[in-house]
Amino acid sequence: MKTSRADREPRLPFFGAALIGVVALAAALAAGHLVAGFISANASPYLAVGNGAIDLTPVELKDFAVRTFGVYDKLVLLGGMAVVMVLAAAVAGIVSRRSPVPGIVLIAAFGLLGGLAVSQRPDLSPVALLAPLASLIAGVGVFFWLHSLASARSQADEETSDTAPSRRSVLLAGAGAVVAAGAAGAGGQLLAGTRDAESSRTAIGRLVPAQPAPPIPADADFAKLGTPTFLTSNRDFYRVDTALSVPQVRAEDWSLRLHGMVRNEKRFSYDDIRNRPLIERTITMTCVSNEVGGTYVSTANFIGVDLGELLREAEVLPGAEQIFSTSVDGWTAGSPVVAALDPERGAMLAIGMNGEPLPVEHGFPARMVIPGLYGYVSATKWVEDLEITTWKARRAYWLDRGWGEQAPIKTQSRIDSPKGFETVPAGKVRISGVAWAQHTGVERVEVRLGANGSWQPATLSREVGLNTWRMWWTEFDVPAGSHQVTVRAVDKSGYTQTDARAGTVPDGATGWHVISFTTR
Repeated sequence: MKTSRADREPRLPFFGAALIGVVALAAALAAGHLVAGFISANASPYLAVGNGAIDLTPVELKDFAVRTFGVYDKLVLLGGMAVVMVLAAAVAGIVSRRSPVPGIVLIAAFGLLGGLAVSQRPDLSPVALLAPLASLIAGVGVFFWLHSLASARSQADEETSDTAPSRRSVLLAGAGAVVAAGAAGAGGQLLAGTRDAESSRTAIGRLVPAQPAPPIPADADFAKLGTPTFLTSNRDFYRVDTALSVPQVRAEDWSLRLHGMVRNEKRFSYDDIRNRPLIERTITMTCVSNEVGGTYVSTANFIGVDLGELLREAEVLPGAEQIFSTSVDGWTAGSPVVAALDPERGAMLAIGMNGEPLPVEHGFPARMVIPGLYGYVSATKWVEDLEITTWKARRAYWLDRGWGEQAPIKTQSRIDSPKGFETVPAGKVRISGVAWAQHTGVERVEVRLGANGSWQPATLSREVGLNTWRMWWTEFDVPAGSHQVTVRAVDKSGYTQTDARAGTVPDGATGWHVISFTTR
């Protein structure tokens, strides 16, 4: 009976074959990361695929990730990608136990996927394709090399030959590939570090505004009663963006182009902005992904220049409707021109935050801040381009993903103490929290105990400005048992926060914040 060629070819051990696939994957990713170190971090195929996954993720799933994992949503994505890729690489090795062809095809497909992801990045030039090309060559090369060595060893075992490579040499080859991959990956990271923005930020030193914000009064918060502090530290300020790799832009390399429907196109360097008389404004920012009772709201003293002043210098033409802003990583936002030009609103091009240059993760060297609008239409970080245009002419990133064009921040309130399902002593129970209605102002906050209790006005903190939040607290006599407490805010326009529950899409969540707690 005849045997086929496939039956005569040596068959690699199951786990050994899987390991070859995984080592080849490591070599591919490391090579791509090394080459990306010379070009841009986003040229790394791993990050490019991750960024592509973010762009293609349905809005509802993306919103779920932000709600569920918070600032760790990107780590979860990258970790999940790593697990999937390792499993796929192991499968590529296993299906190649007799022939390297299936594995080579799968690894080449990985390389092509990385190339496609890199080619779609708006912030990368064609030269960035060298990174996925390096990944493809390294992955296929290492896979074929290790597979050949292991196959020769397996054939020698079957034929009892002493001319094939020893098991030890095969293992050393695999270990060498792993070490080389680690060195290449580390090299890419070191190269990326040469463009580290933190050293540039540190060299700037502390920013001193010519027009400082008024001092924050001592009674602007009730932190001792369970509310947040009025100003949020840079470390604790919420962060929501699409950047898998935080853009690294040195101040000395940064510039801002202001163009489009203007009489005078402008370009500003960092020194051009810093050498102007700097202003400081206290502003509360809110993310549109903030659920009822959520934590994506923070307050800081932002330092920079008046954005409306820059626009007036450029002389915006009649008919202009939006500022189409672009980040250095290609992310875009559309902001109403009328909001940026409103002197009472106080829109800013910010370069500082709480006395320091902007933290890198919060937009260094510069970002937009337009009070009263959700961040996705008002707060572009790492901003490098402002095009004055119409809503019809340009569509920003989130508009193509189901979010609203206009996004005024909705009047909201939150209970911070007691925490949901917390157990506290019966008797006098203090309830405290925060409310916001940026650029409208909070007039009062009302709290009720029980689903049908009467609304009781809360004590409000000192108002700092229409563009900032206000803290509140009140007390109830609460007997032992399980209880529910609800809060609502009334803003200065007379609007009472609605109890109608709505999700964050398309323009922000609504509803009253309700918590349950127990007294003993």
